[in-house]
Amino acid sequence: MDLYQKKLASEKRKAFIEGFFINAFLLYYLFVCLLYLSFNLRGLELGDFAAAAQVGLVLLPIAVVIAGIWTRSPFSPGRTFIERTNDFLKPMRKEPDGSWWASPSGIVLIITLIATVLMGWSMIEVNLYSLFSAQGMAGAQRIFAALFSPEFDILAITLQAMVVTIFIALMATVIAVPLAFVLSFFSARNLMKGSAVRMAVYNVLRLIANFTRSIEPLIWAIIFSVWVGIGPFAGMLALMLHSVASLIKLYSEQIENVDQGPLEAIEATGANWIQVIWYAVVPQVALPFLSFTIYRWDINIRMATIIGLVGGGGIGTLLIQYQGLAKWNEVGTMVLTIAIVVWIMDYLSARIREAIY
Repeated sequence: MDLYQKKLASEKRKAFIEGFFINAFLLYYLFVCLLYLSFNLRGLELGDFAAAAQVGLVLLPIAVVIAGIWTRSPFSPGRTFIERTNDFLKPMRKEPDGSWWASPSGIVLIITLIATVLMGWSMIEVNLYSLFSAQGMAGAQRIFAALFSPEFDILAITLQAMVVTIFIALMATVIAVPLAFVLSFFSARNLMKGSAVRMAVYNVLRLIANFTRSIEPLIWAIIFSVWVGIGPFAGMLALMLHSVASLIKLYSEQIENVDQGPLEAIEATGANWIQVIWYAVVPQVALPFLSFTIYRWDINIRMATIIGLVGGGGIGTLLIQYQGLAKWNEVGTMVLTIAIVVWIMDYLSARIREAIY
């Protein structure tokens, strides 16, 4: 019982600290949103708002003090989030009477969401008048009239670039799958726990994969176009690197959700780590892995048409060239080709996934 009480006190203390940081961040963010909106309503420029950063620094300790008091309530957003996701504290948590959204904490969260939307609307400078004005509609009519009047004289070069685009996606997927397959087992917590060295490898791989995945393929295409030169190879490398990181996440999460029974049974026979993976894990994840691979191939087809815009080769490079010359009829030909090819690939991938299951 004494051990249980120590565990309970430790988890409550941890939940309070984590909840405090969430509440402090939420309050400070709300204060900044309201400060920005107040400046915006008064018609002040962004430079004036930047100068108001000093006011924002004053708001930080205020948010911290209020958060310290607010976190004492188990119904505060921070405590609610942490305790509801803590397996130890969740069963003993008491929820407030009535709807949580009607409580003071829920109302603060609703106000924060509304302030976020209003601040985003202001920052993006949404202008519906320019979208639906006579001048805007006339420009849209000219563009779409040209796009839907394709120029088929460039069909041959368009199809050639489209074939290159398909193979960019194909090679990126083919190279990424085996790399992600191997690394995913080292990125699954249930397979790597129990050893400090394994957990270190797990954390490093997860960190690298998360960092790589957080950078869009367009950015990687820019980096590789400088590294290896503009062309399909740069586009393939960009898609491959992002695919490895994305598939590691999908594969490893599937591994973490496998039935532990077969693993324990094979471990009981004295099998080593590789044998456990091969005979207990792989049979359970083979079909989901195949489905994820086809899904990634589908994504790569779509992305391969875009990365050419930044030097990744394929039809994207051709598209940006004709767009720069304002040859919208030729652009319409390429857009139509891309739409047809992507639709065909999407249909085929859907049928393959259907056949697998």
